[in-house]
Amino acid sequence: MTSRRLDHLRAPQIATALGPGSTVVLPLGAIEQHGPHLPLTTDLLIAEAVATAAVERVGEELDVWLLPGLAYTKSNEHAWAPGSIWLSPTTMLAVLDDIGRSLALTPAKRLVFLNGHGGNSALAGVANRELRLHHGLMTFLTHPGVPPDQGGLSAEHEYGMGVHAGHDETSIMLHLAPELVDMSAARRSIPEHLAGNRYVRFGGTVSFGWVSKDFADDGVIGDPTGADAEHGKVLFAAAVDAFSAALAEIAAFTHRPAARP
Repeated sequence: MTSRRLDHLRAPQIATALGPGSTVVLPLGAIEQHGPHLPLTTDLLIAEAVATAAVERVGEELDVWLLPGLAYTKSNEHAWAPGSIWLSPTTMLAVLDDIGRSLALTPAKRLVFLNGHGGNSALAGVANRELRLHHGLMTFLTHPGVPPDQGGLSAEHEYGMGVHAGHDETSIMLHLAPELVDMSAARRSIPEHLAGNRYVRFGGTVSFGWVSKDFADDGVIGDPTGADAEHGKVLFAAAVDAFSAALAEIAAFTHRPAARP
């Protein structure tokens, strides 16, 4: 896909290809441990795949442009695992601010973070407002799927707590990049002692600080053992559909309706 890749434009084209109605999508990923069965690039790969497919579908119609994904983000809940590469919160906010400041020099006025890593969500939400305040951009944050620890769903047998390297994430990877998945190493690891909690649990109304090794030595929080590519295909298609529909609303979004004559 070259026609809607912002980085494939030549410098003089920026002024003519982009306008005030243009939307720029920045996938946010991570390079971090995903248990013994998934690759470090899982979050980045999924976010870029969903973003690419959606922009291919609606980019021309809605004037949407795609940036290369940001691989290194706020992954310090996995700092214990060699191979995880993470930015400090202050560094990541500075990076997002620099990216926004740079985009504000183009004619485009809308920036969307498609975030594939739940550990980025809080900071990306802060960046939304900071970029709006400091650079005048219209900013948006969404996910390929709402993370279970933020109120999203996961497989029933995970008690709604398939937070990391679990059933759904593994299924999507089996669909997108099966050659990177080792299902022989997949194992169940659910914090079942939290399943009966109403408030203090993943997805509950009381959040808590955690690192992935708090729940299992290999960092898995979920049950990938029954994952399959067909289920992943369905989940991926739903993510692309949802993001495509969201882009239509983003393209039409305004903070105030036009005044009636």
